[in-house]
Amino acid sequence: MQHGADLVALAVIGLPRRLGYLVVFVLVGVESAGVPVPGETALITAGVLAHRGEVSIELVIAVAAAAAIIGDNVGYLIGRTGGRRLLEQPGFLEGHRRAVLRTGEPFFARHGPKAVFLGRWVAGLRIAAAWLAGITKMPWPVFLVASSGQRTTLNVEEVRRIGQAEAAVSRGERRGGEPEGEL
Repeated sequence: MQHGADLVALAVIGLPRRLGYLVVFVLVGVESAGVPVPGETALITAGVLAHRGEVSIELVIAVAAAAAIIGDNVGYLIGRTGGRRLLEQPGFLEGHRRAVLRTGEPFFARHGPKAVFLGRWVAGLRIAAAWLAGITKMPWPVFLVASSGQRTTLNVEEVRRIGQAEAAVSRGERRGGEPEGEL
């Protein structure tokens, strides 16, 4: 019987390795630009595959960090050049989008780089951080430093934790570090 991680790996990365890296790059980059796609799921899958030796952990980290930084900068550019106009458009989720502006703008004006750096750990802010930094006209060099440092730190930590969890599962451990077996 195959474990759930095996099924995810087969479904998502039953592709040549190079194409798997490309999938991680595209999904992480697009998610970082502000589009809700499964970038984190792709990163988790790549972390499991790296633990199993099917892909290079170093390359997964480099690809994910580059994609996240590029995606963040695309999101910043979208926010800076037309983000407010896009979020204020009438239509689907208009109230929610306007609420993001009402609460996000003063928060970013007050906290700026800290909000970008810590924003990836806050669910609602994760997708909107780059756009809001652009909308509030945060200077691009400040955004770049905060975003790059945060993204590299976060991606390395996510992949490391995934590898540890996969190793524990492989050893047959359950929560609490105890081996599975009869109670």
